[in-house]
Amino acid sequence: MFWTSAVVWAVVVAFLFYAVKRSRNAGDRPLREPGGERTMTRAVIAGTAITVVILVATVVYSIATGSALASTPQDTALRVKVTGHQWWWEFEYEDSIPEHTLVTGNELHVPVGEPIQIIGTSRDVIHSFWAPSLFGKKDLIPGKATSMWFQADKPGIYRGQCAEFCGHQHAKMAVIIVAESRDKFNSWYKTQLQPAAPSADSLTRAGESVFMSRGCPLCHTVGGTRAMGTMGPPLTHVGSSLTIASGTLANTRGNMAGWIMDPQRIKPGVRMPPNNLSGPELQALLTYLESLK
Repeated sequence: MFWTSAVVWAVVVAFLFYAVKRSRNAGDRPLREPGGERTMTRAVIAGTAITVVILVATVVYSIATGSALASTPQDTALRVKVTGHQWWWEFEYEDSIPEHTLVTGNELHVPVGEPIQIIGTSRDVIHSFWAPSLFGKKDLIPGKATSMWFQADKPGIYRGQCAEFCGHQHAKMAVIIVAESRDKFNSWYKTQLQPAAPSADSLTRAGESVFMSRGCPLCHTVGGTRAMGTMGPPLTHVGSSLTIASGTLANTRGNMAGWIMDPQRIKPGVRMPPNNLSGPELQALLTYLESLK
């Protein structure tokens, strides 16, 4: 459809310049010339016919695409439920075996060359799920489920964005989509299903103690621990995430420290409150979060 529109635009502009040039070269010649009306009639008929052909071809192509999507096996395609929150994304990978259902936040992994079905909804206001290099915009509406399909043809890391104004931090509601081979995806999926690794040393254990005692479990989940909050993104494997704060910051130790201490400075209005930690407490907590891989 893009190339069809581009060709039509180019042809229209070419005829426009031709008409302007011809009118300038006409000088004082009379507007009506022998055979002029007949030529114009033929041009109008030809233009109308071409337009009809293009529209019919586009409709046929659209119907064929819809039929191909409808024939995609529902039971073999990867289904991901996407839930929009102010201001982060929740991804639930559906599976017929409940123990294999996976919930992650802000980072969507998909296998290359396979159809992916997105089931979208919202927890609060209308959001719009959009990754321009992979698919168009799809609104996520509270209380309703919308569906779309896409397929990543090339491996890579793609950036998406909420495309519907959803509040103060709408511009900082990004999403990272990682397209990888089926083997790499299976390995990632298997790792994500595992609970958080036990704290291996005294500093990590101290950081876990800080995490559990400072209210973090009220909003975040860490698999294998008593942290089972759902108001914020799950953190079971946050140490391996590419970004934090829904694509706002790269996942580095310094950025994580700034986000923990004063998230309102980075994303004013975000649900996460500031945390008043001492230096040793912060360093221990950072070590614990980095260990969650």
